[in-house]
Amino acid sequence: MQPNQGYKTREYAVPVKRYCQTLSLKNNPELIAEYRKIHSRENAWPEILEGIRSVGILEMEIYISGSQLFMIVETPLDFDWDSAMERLAHLPRQAEWEDCVARFQECAPGSTSSQKWKLMERMFYLYD
Repeated sequence: MQPNQGYKTREYAVPVKRYCQTLSLKNNPELIAEYRKIHSRENAWPEILEGIRSVGILEMEIYISGSQLFMIVETPLDFDWDSAMERLAHLPRQAEWEDCVARFQECAPGSTSSQKWKLMERMFYLYD
């Protein structure tokens, strides 16, 4: 789908909340192409996708512009971010995945997902 066509969002049987995060990749076109490839449907690690779902995340999307990433995470209203990220960090293959993708990212070696991705503050929405 082309960006100017928009992206369909899922609907859930429960109210949800959204978390937004950002992360910078190394500004290297070859590395960025490889990073995109390992996140494709065909190459994403099944254990990582299952782990994300197992901590209660309903949807996770990553958008890219140049070397800047933007992630949207949707969860049920009772989701606790800190405890979920702590659980996620210790799930099967999660540390291996973080080490694998770290070579593309502007981050310290050995960082967990929650140490790499920076939560963003919402500064505007279409006010009621």
